[in-house]
Amino acid sequence: MTGSVNVVVPDNMRNELVLDIETANSFADVGKYDPSLLKVSLVGVYSYATDKYESFLEPDLPKLWRMVESADRVIGYNIIGFDWPCLNSYYPGDLLKLPTLDLLVEIEKSLGFRIKLDDVAHGSLGVGKSGNGLQAIEFFRRGEIDKLREYCLQDVKVTKEVYEFGLANNLVKYKDRMDRLIPVSVNFAMKDEKKPVSMTLPL
Repeated sequence: MTGSVNVVVPDNMRNELVLDIETANSFADVGKYDPSLLKVSLVGVYSYATDKYESFLEPDLPKLWRMVESADRVIGYNIIGFDWPCLNSYYPGDLLKLPTLDLLVEIEKSLGFRIKLDDVAHGSLGVGKSGNGLQAIEFFRRGEIDKLREYCLQDVKVTKEVYEFGLANNLVKYKDRMDRLIPVSVNFAMKDEKKPVSMTLPL
């Protein structure tokens, strides 16, 4: 995005996915913080194996299952706390058992508290997200699917580039309340993980 940051693209032989979801409703609509109660509007992914961005509306989710089950690892920001619990309502197995890298979790391990993707993106890349999740809900409710897709895939791209920055530098950056740029040590390298039995792929 900026051309001035040090990034690295993982080995193309690896089949990693970067994933982000948008929902059709909010926690205010369901009355509590429980991602499993939310309905999915659209899922965006980037595949390192194909070097392509793709999106899946709610009826298309069975096609997504094949991708995530085949992946060496799925990467997201708060994917363990939000995306997987939400998508688990649709999945025949448990997505939380898939090899997963949650960038938020890894950053929190080092930093001691949680920070927004937008803050990490601005500090590390010099750019940020294009909006917020409530805006994406409005796109869906108005039937503006092209805008919803563009919004979601931009989030996927930002997540992908934060991942690549952290992978290359073993750190990410954010600005604190004093507007100081703070480095945060991270380890986004692939770890050997035993993949679970696929629920939707033929054996």
